[in-house]
Amino acid sequence: MKKGIHPTYYAEATITCACGAVLSTGSTVETMHTEICALCHPLYTGKKKVIDTTGRVDRFKKMAEKSQAKQVARKKAPKVKDDKKADAKKAEKVAA
Repeated sequence: MKKGIHPTYYAEATITCACGAVLSTGSTVETMHTEICALCHPLYTGKKKVIDTTGRVDRFKKMAEKSQAKQVARKKAPKVKDDKKADAKKAEKVAA
């Protein structure tokens, strides 16, 4: 190996998670910080946790509810024929 081109390797590097877990590993960085780890990730813990800082999930749910309400209202509303089209067809028949 060439000397001086490789980074320093730390055999006891620490990774600190936002949940408070501290993991020890080998790395070229001595300390690292992460927001989520295997101890607090919903996939591994089985707990559902929504990380939503901007309210996107709530906004999506509101839009979905409005859309559903519009679809229900559209199905319940009686179908109204356009009188202008019917009058125009009658006028054409009478004129012919």
